[in-house]
Amino acid sequence: MIKTPESKLNVKLIALDLDDTLLNDGRSIDDNTVRALQMAADKGIYIVLCSGRAENGILPFVRRLDIAGKETGRFIIAINGCSVFDMHQRKQIYLKSVDSNILLYANGEAEKSGLNTEVYSPDVIFYKKETTWTRLDVDMCHVKGQVVEEYEKFLKEGKFPKMLIPGEPEKLLSLQAKLKKELGDRAVIFTSKPYFLELLPPKCGKGEAIEFLAGELGIPMEQTIGFGDSMNDESMIRMCGNGIAMCNGLDYIKKIADYVSEKDNNNDGVGDFIEKYVL
Repeated sequence: MIKTPESKLNVKLIALDLDDTLLNDGRSIDDNTVRALQMAADKGIYIVLCSGRAENGILPFVRRLDIAGKETGRFIIAINGCSVFDMHQRKQIYLKSVDSNILLYANGEAEKSGLNTEVYSPDVIFYKKETTWTRLDVDMCHVKGQVVEEYEKFLKEGKFPKMLIPGEPEKLLSLQAKLKKELGDRAVIFTSKPYFLELLPPKCGKGEAIEFLAGELGIPMEQTIGFGDSMNDESMIRMCGNGIAMCNGLDYIKKIADYVSEKDNNNDGVGDFIEKYVL
């Protein structure tokens, strides 16, 4: 069911998931959507790309929008809300990390299921060995992948914002249930795609990162809008003053959203909504 606003929305910050939301199936941003976001930025509305990708994996889309030089285009939210990056200062202004004991436990359980884990820095994905699944993630994120020989020691000594476990969806569902039962509220656990299981720090998500950034900018959450399609967008959809689910998104996300786009990600869904209900 499509749900749309009855009048123009009062918005000061627009947060945008990438895959299956801002990006079409060819992983690019359509021209009409680029124009709508540039117009919004020119009107003083902050445009914030908000992705599960690491910072360097988001930058090609920042360049496509061509607004990073503006005050309203200076921030990105990476790694599903674990990092807020200020491109003008070239530094993270917000960062959360998963406890190393949680990483070691999850890695051990994954290996028992014949799965491999990965952890992230802003520009590299690290793993114990390269597989078809790790290659898929590296290719999707457009960042470097790196094998780490003493991987368990690496997990213990480092600070990493998230762990991703790629693999067959059936295996991941079973592992997800076990990790949720054993770890409880010590980690945020969800599938961002059927073949990607993710672990984040507790009380961490895109919504929490948007709340932090909006607070820094003096923008009430009532004047924020978040576009998403999947489970890693849940906190953003719930916490933004206006949560917008893509019509091509999961039924659950559409159910909890304030509104649902009239067009999908392959037909300027984001741009169409912004033109009609924001601009």
